[in-house]
Amino acid sequence: MTEGHNGASTDVTTGESRRRRPTPVELDAMSTEELARLAAELDDVTIVSNRSKWPIPGTRAERRAERGVAAWFVLSAVSTIVFLGAFLYWPHNYVSPLDDSTVSIFGLTVSAHLMYSLYTPVIGTAFGLSVLGLGLGVIAYVKKFFPVEVSVQQRHDGPSDELDRKTIVAQLARAGKDTGIARRKIIKRSAGAAAGLMGAGLVVGLGGGLIRNPWEKGDDSPLLVTGWRPVFPGEKVYLRRDTGVSDEVSLIRPEDLEAGTLESAFPFRESERGDKEKLVHALKASDTPIMLIRLRPGVTATQRAGQEDFHYGDYYAYSKVCTHLGCPTSLYETQTNRILCPCHQSQFLANEYAKPVFGPATRALPQLPITVDEQGYFVARGDFIEPIGPAYWERKP
Repeated sequence: MTEGHNGASTDVTTGESRRRRPTPVELDAMSTEELARLAAELDDVTIVSNRSKWPIPGTRAERRAERGVAAWFVLSAVSTIVFLGAFLYWPHNYVSPLDDSTVSIFGLTVSAHLMYSLYTPVIGTAFGLSVLGLGLGVIAYVKKFFPVEVSVQQRHDGPSDELDRKTIVAQLARAGKDTGIARRKIIKRSAGAAAGLMGAGLVVGLGGGLIRNPWEKGDDSPLLVTGWRPVFPGEKVYLRRDTGVSDEVSLIRPEDLEAGTLESAFPFRESERGDKEKLVHALKASDTPIMLIRLRPGVTATQRAGQEDFHYGDYYAYSKVCTHLGCPTSLYETQTNRILCPCHQSQFLANEYAKPVFGPATRALPQLPITVDEQGYFVARGDFIEPIGPAYWERKP
């Protein structure tokens, strides 16, 4: 090992040149420029050339480039504002295409169904432009303002020590100085706005479900009631089949089902007859579909405590919404009396209050209390007595 006049040492066995590592006292006394140079030397980096793209600061070309970079950040910031506004205030509740209602936007009368249809495209496009603008802004800044540097570095393996970490920070600081970021206020402000607003957009997007209070209506909160609940005492809510014609009303009788079969059913009220909007909504609502199942003769059924009279003879009505992740449980095996969820293969026993016997689901499907009225049609005796679908934080196990 030999040492030269500049403090560098040479390993005579390998021929590799190494910079003498400074002591902690010397390291603390070094300036940012010295630390940056030291970082290159320690990493065996040879800087062939380092040329600023803007050797004369403040030229018109430089200002145009600066405004071009800022334009991408401004696009990102504006797009994020649009995303936040649409996510929070755009009409998102389902509106049937048969609904003739309108809404007023900036003095213009627009179809309510059109506004509902545009909700997802608007927030998707706005957030996409937000990400795109921020990314292209960073790329444009690097291309237009980072110095043109040609360096050659020898490869080294292994983790970095404290000295390497400290000097790399100095290199980053020097790179910022070389690009002139400190004096480019328009880029700093637009980039800060874009990054800050995107962060807010991510927070709102991920926590959007927490912005609105799901319990603001108390016992009438959407998570606690479904379309099967009577609007007024004594109102009949019939079981209606979907014929494929949205405004057709086809009620279900016991004789319509053969033993060992299943039929999907939806709620219907006489007050909805002739009202296309309400008839369509009953078919589209996510919490209303049920399975009306008629067990085979001789099948022994076990009732859940407190729900002993929810069935009508061999007829049982269960929610179609799987208690795992909300998929539709529309498959029924007659011989085994098993209800199957096609998404994640959860299985429920129809003759044992739809309790789960296989798969990831851990709770039984809610059962709808049913009976037959004096005209021989199936009707619901009330709403589900428990929330349907998957779990949520406030739900008791």
